[in-house]
Amino acid sequence: MKPRIATVSRESKETQITLTVNLDEAGEQVINTPLPFFNHMLNTLGVHGRMTLNIQAQGDVDVDPHHLVEDTGIVLGQAIAKALGSFGGIQRAGCFAFPMDGTLAIVSLDVCGRPNLVYNLSLGNLPLGTLDPHLFKEFFKGFVDGLRLTLHVHVPCQDNDHHVIEAVFKALARSLRQAITPLDADVPLSTKGGFDT
Repeated sequence: MKPRIATVSRESKETQITLTVNLDEAGEQVINTPLPFFNHMLNTLGVHGRMTLNIQAQGDVDVDPHHLVEDTGIVLGQAIAKALGSFGGIQRAGCFAFPMDGTLAIVSLDVCGRPNLVYNLSLGNLPLGTLDPHLFKEFFKGFVDGLRLTLHVHVPCQDNDHHVIEAVFKALARSLRQAITPLDADVPLSTKGGFDT
C-alpha cells in the first residue's frame, strides 16, 4: 500500500493554514494555532487516531476564533480525503463510545462521499481556556464538508464541557481509525459499486 500522506493549504484574508497528515504513522504531533485548547483537541485527535498531524494555522482570532476553527476543520477533512486518494479499499464506517469520567461520547461515521452532520449535545456558555465551546460544532461541520463523510455525535451523559469536547474528539479519532483501516482489496465497500463524489 502506498503511503497515505497529504498536505493541504488554505489562505484567505481571514486564515492561513497549512496542514499535513500521515494516516499510517503514529508520530509526533506538531500543532500550532493561537488557541491552546484547540491545540489540545487537535493533538488528541492525532494521538488517538494513530496518525501524525502537522498543523500550522493562524487567523483573525482578535475578531473571533470562528474562522480559524471552521477553516481548520475544512482543511483537515480535505487533507484526509486527499491522503485516502479514493474511498475504495477502506472499512468505510466506524463507531466508538468513549467514556471520560461522568461523560460518555458516542461518535459514528461513514466515509461515503455524502457530507452530513448530526450533532446532539448540550454545552454551557463558559469558555474552555479562551475558546467558546460552541465553536466546535463549526469545526465538525467544516471537517464533514472537507472529507465528505456522514458524522453523528451524541453525548447521552456528561459532567462538564471540557470532558464533553475531549471525549468527542477521542471518540472521533477512534471511529476514524476504524473507518480508514485498509481492506484486503482496493475496492469500494458499497453495494452500488462506488461512492458519491
